[in-house]
Amino acid sequence: MGWMQGFPPPPDRIIRFDLAGNMFPRTRYGFSHVREFVPTRAVWHGDGPVSKLPRAERDINGVLFTDPEGVRRTFAEALKLTYTDGILVMHKGKVVYERYFGALDAHTQHIAMSVTKSFVGTLAAMLVADGKLDPAAPVTQYVPELKDSAYSDATVRQVMDMTIGVRYSENYADPNADVWAYARAGGMLPRPAGYKGPDNFYDYLVTLKKEGEHDAAFSYKTVNAEVLAWIVRRASNKSLAALLSERIWQPMGAENDAYFGVDSIGTESGGGGLNTTLRDLARFGEMIRNDGRFNGRQILPKSVIDDIRRGGDPAKFAKAGYATLPGWSYRNMWWISNNAHHAFEARGIHGQAIYIDPEAQMTVVRYASHPIAANGANDPITLPAFAALADFLMHQK
Repeated sequence: MGWMQGFPPPPDRIIRFDLAGNMFPRTRYGFSHVREFVPTRAVWHGDGPVSKLPRAERDINGVLFTDPEGVRRTFAEALKLTYTDGILVMHKGKVVYERYFGALDAHTQHIAMSVTKSFVGTLAAMLVADGKLDPAAPVTQYVPELKDSAYSDATVRQVMDMTIGVRYSENYADPNADVWAYARAGGMLPRPAGYKGPDNFYDYLVTLKKEGEHDAAFSYKTVNAEVLAWIVRRASNKSLAALLSERIWQPMGAENDAYFGVDSIGTESGGGGLNTTLRDLARFGEMIRNDGRFNGRQILPKSVIDDIRRGGDPAKFAKAGYATLPGWSYRNMWWISNNAHHAFEARGIHGQAIYIDPEAQMTVVRYASHPIAANGANDPITLPAFAALADFLMHQK
């Protein structure tokens, strides 16, 4: 690839924190080197032993699947078509496949994008199980600063399940969408000269206004995850980084620190700012698949995982119009397929994923840098490829 190679790199191979740096193909480097461009906060992996990831390598490159247009493709072809930076497949607790492409390697953190939301949703569900967070309570019980915002009459559960009526556009193809103002407020994008807008996530969230009714429909908005992150901090009296480290990253025996991108006052992005190595993402996914148990210990109560897998209301989800996700639902910031294998997923733009198939005892984690942000661009390849892989692993000795 040649990005950022040399001392100094050639001018045309330099990536900076600017709008060009956030565009493909520069993102193939930038997504796995985020802390070179923005301030971050570490999620300490602790000083205990690293948990083992047993290996039982399988050749799955030739696994065949059929895409929605009727074209037969191989699993290896799917990785190329979805601009995969790294993928790791676990089956029955063992690594059966691990590959890296582009600028990613086994010891480098990659941005998880909205997979971050599922971490925040999991932490919130954990606090509910701990008795520290009441999902039926009004948001303002924990964050009174939102009393004049869209969240003034919302409940914590409505935030957790993204059934909030808020005026906010997340169309990445629209240069005037609200998501860009949110990103500038949080320092995730450069600000234009003379910028006078909100200086951090909190300042932005209090400006949001209500649109429509709460609990009427699923409506995916990243700002809901930032509000939930604020609630989680207040309920636990800890930063996201500290809580994730203490309750999950250290107990599961992570191999490396993770880190969050932070705003100008050190607030982690709960909507898309987590960065991890692929192997540690796999550890987290396996812990979720195994009902909260990993590394010889019960890290999360089984009730937390049961609540995630229960899913939300498919009728409310259907109103959002996701053509590639018919019959799905959403719960605790996880995407629930409701298919025959009861698969569920954490999803992030540009192709980030934790895909868990309990029936096949399979966990797939993938980092990617697809040129198109919305996952509707890679779902027609990714979802049938993962389903075919699950069938292959279930039926091959």
